[in-house]
Amino acid sequence: MTAGAWLMLVYRVPGEPTRLRATVWRRLKAAGAVYLANSVAVLPESGEAERALRKLRAEIENMGGTGQLLRAEALAGQDEVVAAFNGARDAEYAEVLSRCEDFQAEIAKETKAGKFTYAELEENEEDLAKLRRWLDKIRVRDTLGAPRAVEAVAAVDGCSRALDAFAERVYAAEAST
Repeated sequence: MTAGAWLMLVYRVPGEPTRLRATVWRRLKAAGAVYLANSVAVLPESGEAERALRKLRAEIENMGGTGQLLRAEALAGQDEVVAAFNGARDAEYAEVLSRCEDFQAEIAKETKAGKFTYAELEENEEDLAKLRRWLDKIRVRDTLGAPRAVEAVAAVDGCSRALDAFAERVYAAEAST
């Protein structure tokens, strides 16, 4: 999928305190925006993106800054903007993949140690739920179809299967006591 129109937020926030810049950066990152330049961030146009950027613009003004929200179309360089947006999503998917590796390693460690307890199962269920929520958030932002999405979904599904197998071992351990 390729993007058509973009929403562009151009902003300035006071230099002090520095937490203001960090707050804006965190909000833009959470929305999935990518920076084209300092204080210039874009999102593919959508109702959700517009609401998020309008809200952030209001926050910036409440901080004593200024902001302009523009609808933009790339006359040149569209592929680079799409690549930056998909690259940001792929970086997020890579983090999920890394956490899935950690999850699988933890299951393997507990299995090797024979820690087939409900406490371990519950802890792993919570970890898997966090992975799923994280993946879901990224997929909502991934409106242009980043390449690593399929791999990340498969990895989380693999974690689910590993947890199911671990749960069976917990139930078997309980039945033998």
